Amino acid sequence: MLRDGRPADLAVARTKSSPIDVVTEMDIAAEKLITGLISEHRPDDGFLGEEGAATEGTSGVRWVVDPLDGTVNYLYGLPTWSVSIAAEQDGETVVGVVAAPMRGETYHAVRGEGAWATGAWE
Repeated sequence: MLRDGRPADLAVARTKSSPIDVVTEMDIAAEKLITGLISEHRPDDGFLGEEGAATEGTSGVRWVVDPLDGTVNYLYGLPTWSVSIAAEQDGETVVGVVAAPMRGETYHAVRGEGAWATGAWE
């Protein structure tokens, strides 16, 4: 959605902590898409999203989502942005993934098992 659906007239929807800490409609839509997809498969899990998703859940698992890390770069059409998602189990981070679609790169790590990168350098 973020890679292929960026509107030509993308604008700032709101600001957060400062005038340069911006949120676009794509940030909001991406968080809604991510949390919706995860919820379909794991309805008892909780969420903490940068754009406002916040639910407790009952499973002990909480997903931490930054749906568009590098919003200003995205806003200006630069390729250096990513989607970051992590999962916590009972308050401890157990897995994390960062995908940079415009660069063809993905980074992921599993607690106690290591970290990996895939992408154009393979």
